[in-house]
Amino acid sequence: MKKALSGLVLAVAAASFLVLAPPLAERRFNRVLPRQPYHPSQRGRDLHARLLVADLHADSLLWGRDLLLRASRGHVDVPRLVEGRVTLQAFTVVTQVPRGANIERNAADTDSIPLLAFSQRWPPRTWRSFRERALYQAERLRDTAQRSKGKLVLVRSREELAAFLDRRSREPAIVGALLGLEGGQALEGDVRNVDVLYDAGFRMASLSHFVDTDLAGSAHGVAKGGLTEKGRAIVRRMEERGIILDLAHASPRTIVEALALARRPVVVSHTGVKGTCDNLRNLTDDEIRGVARTGGIVGIGYWETAICGGDGKAVARAIRHAVDVGGSDHVALGSDFDGAIAAPFDTAGLVEVTDALLGAGLSETEIAKVMGQNAVRVLQSALP
Repeated sequence: MKKALSGLVLAVAAASFLVLAPPLAERRFNRVLPRQPYHPSQRGRDLHARLLVADLHADSLLWGRDLLLRASRGHVDVPRLVEGRVTLQAFTVVTQVPRGANIERNAADTDSIPLLAFSQRWPPRTWRSFRERALYQAERLRDTAQRSKGKLVLVRSREELAAFLDRRSREPAIVGALLGLEGGQALEGDVRNVDVLYDAGFRMASLSHFVDTDLAGSAHGVAKGGLTEKGRAIVRRMEERGIILDLAHASPRTIVEALALARRPVVVSHTGVKGTCDNLRNLTDDEIRGVARTGGIVGIGYWETAICGGDGKAVARAIRHAVDVGGSDHVALGSDFDGAIAAPFDTAGLVEVTDALLGAGLSETEIAKVMGQNAVRVLQSALP
């Protein structure tokens, strides 16, 4: 009897863990900062209502929520995207996060994702394979789009982008979705996996995240080196297939070498700038100019390490600096929503950024570019 009771207790504890752990973890990591209610100006509201808004980075697929339902936790779901008037959202896939991840130095010998995957009942094939974790999250996005009755639309080509934008001009309550990869672990060092991920719908990818990989150095890794020969081969194949190179989290050496190698527009999907917030995570002015020279864009994030602040004004300061350095054609939004950050607002509150950009002195034309037109231009030129 005692054994049976112990077994029952363990079963109940395990079931409780599976049900409760992911929501509790997300409430802890993906917070909205407590603040007084924000009241945008009438000019800001009117302008935001006319904008095409695009965000280059959100890690929402990691957390197991049904993105078709409005949630009381996290930052992104389809109802809040519609409320925030977001036209296009990049959903980025994470496959490895070291324990105690920080912006200074991380070894690659630990990984927090397996526990999260197990607690959310990901299939066993994902427990030990970076590639399978990426493919599973891609499946989840496809399933969400299929269940959405047309509210969430996958964008994988220029043709699909054009068709989506045409439809959205008549139906504003729909959202486009771009699939991206954060960190090259999912490629598992094999250039052939570029094609595997392409076939799964990935159209943007970075080579490193919090740790150095066998492809490239991370700004937060141990060696912080540059592109390896494997990394160079994978960049070339990505460009051939129409997968956009993302240099978020890349080491300075990787950035220099990748910009020299790139023949197509490059993005930094989510970052800050040293000009307003000086730390290892953020871009120098030379790096901003280098991305701009490829025809690419720098996506400005919303969290403390990126912007050294906790409101739309801090986001606008970083954007203003990036525009002054790289030009208004080369700056975009890169929230890092649902990326284990505390944000000043969720995606429903993006009017605060529009309003703050007006306050920072950007023209309505410049704001329209930053809020979404630049991202769409790059996709129109770089997608297959």
